[in-house]
Amino acid sequence: MKVQIQAVNFNIDKKLVVLIEEKVEALTKFYENIVSAEVFLKVQKTSEKENKILELKIGIPGKDKLVKRTTSTFEDALLQAVSSMKNSLKRLKEKQNDKHK
Repeated sequence: MKVQIQAVNFNIDKKLVVLIEEKVEALTKFYENIVSAEVFLKVQKTSEKENKILELKIGIPGKDKLVKRTTSTFEDALLQAVSSMKNSLKRLKEKQNDKHK
């Protein structure tokens, strides 16, 4: 699976790219049929501390899944988004397994 990463209006740190790829690729443990993954990183121009926006979009046959998180760091946003996506993919897999019984 290829993970596409897009940073809007800033240059992304190489360590963050590696972290994103590792965490997103790990989602295949919970759902094998992931076709694609896209991560969008944005910084909101506000006085708020929580101005980092991360969107994680997973392409699966039949329906894409999207999770969006806003926190003070991209690392936190990534961990929260991946955790949420993992739970979503587990539920999807359980539903499919129930249909096949």
